[in-house]
Amino acid sequence: MNDDYKIFELGDVTLQSGAVLPQAKLAYQTYGTLSEAGDNVVVLPTFYTGTHWRNEGFFGAGRAIDPARHFIVSINLFGNALSSSPSNTPAPNDGPRFPHVTIWDNVACQHRLLTEALGVSHVALVAGWSMAALQAYQWAAQYPDMVAAILPFCGSAKASPHNIVFLDGVRAALCADGDWNGGDYDVPPERGLRAFGRVYAGWAFSQTFYRERLHRQLGFETFEDLLVDWEEDHVANWDANNLLAKIWTWQNADISDNPLYDGDFAKALGAIKARCITIPCTTDLYFPPEDNEIEVSYMRNAQCRPFASPWGHCVASPGNSPEFATFLDQAATELLRAG
Repeated sequence: MNDDYKIFELGDVTLQSGAVLPQAKLAYQTYGTLSEAGDNVVVLPTFYTGTHWRNEGFFGAGRAIDPARHFIVSINLFGNALSSSPSNTPAPNDGPRFPHVTIWDNVACQHRLLTEALGVSHVALVAGWSMAALQAYQWAAQYPDMVAAILPFCGSAKASPHNIVFLDGVRAALCADGDWNGGDYDVPPERGLRAFGRVYAGWAFSQTFYRERLHRQLGFETFEDLLVDWEEDHVANWDANNLLAKIWTWQNADISDNPLYDGDFAKALGAIKARCITIPCTTDLYFPPEDNEIEVSYMRNAQCRPFASPWGHCVASPGNSPEFATFLDQAATELLRAG
């Protein structure tokens, strides 16, 4: 990985759980320049296996989100190996002892980065895919007077029971490796990581994707070739404890599970002042459109715009679907223009 990012030193952070994450760090990168009025800020949190580098596929010259017009702040999720994570935190908080971090904790620390380090007091748009969509909803509920608009795509405001079950499945596949050793492994649990990647790939795309052999559009002759590629990616690029730390964060995502809303999900959604366009994919097995339709029904100024595609959750992965990128840019343009 390149070192083209910045670090915001948070100091010791007391988490929602009451545990302390010592000497916490947020890795981030900025693109463009903050306007004199401070009204051009776009926040892009990262997704589950994402980094700020992967987020670069969601903006660019001539696109709806453009560094020539916007001050883009791309912020790495705790647990992704760049921000504080099990793999880079010193003992006694390393590995499986890394404290549980919620989406609330992530966004609270991102808020500190914006206000304390970058001089930002107003956010024009928070946008993101999957776990980043969870963070977009969280931003709007946690700081309703600061965020003008959100664009969550292929994500939701709360992990559904079915979503939690899916994540339990990939976690179980990883932890079944004898080398896992409760997270105190001497060598990476390669068999578990391979199993994790293989199971994950079955959920990432739709039934139609595999039936119509769309994996060939990604350069794979057979779906087995695709599964092997997912195995190799997880072995080469991801630490097992990091993956499981973020799974805990994902499974416990709920914009109402905090002192502001005391578990009242409808109240949390109703408190969101930001304009919202949420974009589910019609064949997403993680976050089906029905979840977003329920959420939008409680929100003040929100639309659900499903995107019809056989690509499932991975329709949003940069480069997979030019049509989706166009659809996304249209929504971002509307939200930013309205501001």
